[in-house]
Amino acid sequence: MLQRIFFSVLFGISALAHSAAPQEAPLTRVLFVGNSYLYYNDSLHNHVERMAIERHPGVPSDSFGFKSATIGGARLMHHNLDWLLKPERIGSDRAFEAVIMQGGSFEPLTLDAREGFLDTAVRYAKKVRQSGAMPLLYMTHAYVPPHPAADKDMIKTVSQTYVEAGRAAKAQVIPVGLAYALSYQRRPDFSLHADFDGTHPNLRGTYLGACVVYLTLYDDDLDGVAYDYFGRLPKDEARYLQQIARETVARFTG
Repeated sequence: MLQRIFFSVLFGISALAHSAAPQEAPLTRVLFVGNSYLYYNDSLHNHVERMAIERHPGVPSDSFGFKSATIGGARLMHHNLDWLLKPERIGSDRAFEAVIMQGGSFEPLTLDAREGFLDTAVRYAKKVRQSGAMPLLYMTHAYVPPHPAADKDMIKTVSQTYVEAGRAAKAQVIPVGLAYALSYQRRPDFSLHADFDGTHPNLRGTYLGACVVYLTLYDDDLDGVAYDYFGRLPKDEARYLQQIARETVARFTG
């Protein structure tokens, strides 16, 4: 089932689904825009930044300035992107080099919401490019039980929506939702969701998302990365999630 999903969302999009181009210097100023999917578990941007600092020891750690602007339950359109992109508005004294945008988990699920998300993605990606930064779209994951809207086919709808948005917005897609799907295919009982709602990520899910984001942003493979949230994530689980992220990004980028 998952293999069919990968092929269906990848068909004909090779021109857009590529890793971020190798940088002469690594990205150090990245803005994350989204909702509670990003801020759960000590905020996803912190995990990605810590991985980047570890993997680029030649760059002073205080050079990295990752920021996160989140609104609980928000659609992408609820964010004032013009305000966020201006230096010093949210404590960044220099312009961002990349902006990662996450829509509401429900936005791909109805025609009206999907059209609104696609329109916003196109408009916001244009604003990001005008600011001198690279736009990226963070593909959300599917619901699982006990969420009342859990559906085994949800990831196909979500992934196709994000690929369509990436095409229209000329923005790189970060395939986090597909990484969740691959992990659940491999280990159905290895939960990536909060057990109380079946929608928000638990620590494993946040770590997996961070790995997928890191691999999309950097010309790197996370091989040997030691970061495990200061020992809070077992080493074997961290290595497994890194491998799932590698496989997902490799498949998605072709």
